[in-house]
Amino acid sequence: MTEIQGMRIGLIGLGFMGKPMARNLARAGALMIVHNRSRTSVDELASEGMTAATSPKEVAETADIIITMLTDTPAVETVMTGPNGVFEGLTAGKLVIDMSTTKVPATRAFGEGAAEKGADYVDAPVSGGTIGAENGTLTIMAGGSEQAFARALPVLSVLGQRITHVGPIGTGQVAKAANQVIVGLNIGAVAEALALARRAGADPAKVREALSGGFADSRILEVHGQRMIDGAFEPGAKSTIQRKDMDQALELAAQLGLEMPATSLSRDLYDRLIANGDGDLDHAALIKAIDPDA
Repeated sequence: MTEIQGMRIGLIGLGFMGKPMARNLARAGALMIVHNRSRTSVDELASEGMTAATSPKEVAETADIIITMLTDTPAVETVMTGPNGVFEGLTAGKLVIDMSTTKVPATRAFGEGAAEKGADYVDAPVSGGTIGAENGTLTIMAGGSEQAFARALPVLSVLGQRITHVGPIGTGQVAKAANQVIVGLNIGAVAEALALARRAGADPAKVREALSGGFADSRILEVHGQRMIDGAFEPGAKSTIQRKDMDQALELAAQLGLEMPATSLSRDLYDRLIANGDGDLDHAALIKAIDPDA
């Protein structure tokens, strides 16, 4: 028996990440209530024994813990504060966990809204992509009070392998912004390096092998480098999402009076990829913006 056995947990957003997360929570014994903008994923999970909800409000009314896993800040805002949104059904004593990558000021505002209802709020964005969501090995960066984090931890422990309480509400999103800066820039570095190798007449696969274990080695080189070599760009994380996350990091930096020139250049490279019609490919497809013949 797990710590979440019998807990009523709602999950809103059943995309690449949310659907496997819901399944992992159900396997751990949670009573899952699910909602999604499109009905197909809801019906699929309902056929597996989960309860379908017609609105975010219904999820909040039914579940004790409400998780959101959505594409961007406007989607989170609609689900939280829109008509039939979470806040319309939220009551004292409940816990909201936003696992989307959401702007920091909006996150803090949502936290204040939850507090007005007497509910706890945790921002807990993730890293690890679809593979991490399926395997329950996500890296999770959490912001919230000590009390709220302690309540969220049994749930997060089912979904992730490395979970860090960064600080108060919003700091989980700050950590995710930092994560996406590093991921985006590293993908660009690996793409440029492998493009250079190919153009110079070396086998990119052999160059990647030669770099493994040295200072240039990284998880990005291991996973995304292999995708670039194979031309395997089925999305684990879409390029449009990576671009959105880097833009959010740049927006936060601008609010703080901080310049991030390398991040800005990398964001613009994703713009080029998206303009070429490749925005729905995995973010490793960035190599196509650098070396179209790769």
